[in-house]
Amino acid sequence: MASSEERRFEVLRAIVADYVSNQEPIGSKALVDRHNLGVSSATVRNDMAALEEEGYITQPHTSAGRIPTDKGYRLFVDRLSEIKPLSGAERRAISGFLEGAVDLDDVLRRSVRLLAQLTRQVAVVQYPMLTNSTVRHVEVVQLTAARLMLVLITDTGRVDQRTVDLGDVIADEGVARLRDMLNVALSGHRLSEAAAKVAEMPEQAPAELRDVMTRVCTVLVESLVEHPEERLVLGGTANLTRNVADFPGSLRQVLEALEEQVVVLKLLAAARNPGAIAVRIGEENEDEQMRSTSVVSIGYGMDDMLLGGMGVVGPTRMDYPSTIAAVRAVANYVGQILAGK
Repeated sequence: MASSEERRFEVLRAIVADYVSNQEPIGSKALVDRHNLGVSSATVRNDMAALEEEGYITQPHTSAGRIPTDKGYRLFVDRLSEIKPLSGAERRAISGFLEGAVDLDDVLRRSVRLLAQLTRQVAVVQYPMLTNSTVRHVEVVQLTAARLMLVLITDTGRVDQRTVDLGDVIADEGVARLRDMLNVALSGHRLSEAAAKVAEMPEQAPAELRDVMTRVCTVLVESLVEHPEERLVLGGTANLTRNVADFPGSLRQVLEALEEQVVVLKLLAAARNPGAIAVRIGEENEDEQMRSTSVVSIGYGMDDMLLGGMGVVGPTRMDYPSTIAAVRAVANYVGQILAGK
């Protein structure tokens, strides 16, 4: 890139930094006073005029300074040569906070709370996608003589409990045989494969257990099928209200959109691979209600297996380097924790 273009980008970078920090339009004199740009105010004014003509900055009202546009934020994000690393203390705090979790639900709740605190934005985490999980174990617990509890445990730490009314009594020996048959057939298989195997099991069961197996499999298949409405944890929504001016006339629309699980799942859909950051800025968001926001998302998982997505939603006036660093760090720790489960 030519030196004049590099200089203009440095001017844009300074405008982004000041606007994110102060939420005030920035003039050329303020840029020269605050930043060591190495050029005169006149040169900075010329650079700002060029940036405005190219659509990277805009003047919100007459006689004001300039603020970045969505296009300006996009160029800034695309040219982030390095993400501000978290300090050792921050990393230890993240690790200690997440490693204290007792189960998958606790891991995800803590992750959302932590992301919301670190970024001061809305945080969202998607439950591990069932299609990428495998059955670790199926436990069968006899609650009464004619009622069972099924406990499905996956390799990602997800635990799903269901009760089954049998309509007839079953002996301890029958419960043990059921447990053995279910685990032989399902353990180690992906949930999508396990669902197909469950459908075949009643026919393969011995005659005296066929009716019981039919009832068990009818209930168990509900645990093996995706339930999108159960797949998200959201936190820190109140953070959006700290700066209502960032959402002129649209904060209510943003809050309503965040209540729609389908909208939030779309926001995370850009994260296709574990560790790959995706940033959607303003008008790049598909949902019209979210076009005053930016979304920083990432896939988390184990090795190369994508389990789910997480990220933050906030105004386009966002500290992108710090936000990206926090999202990446939390996703990395969640992946490590799930890999150890």
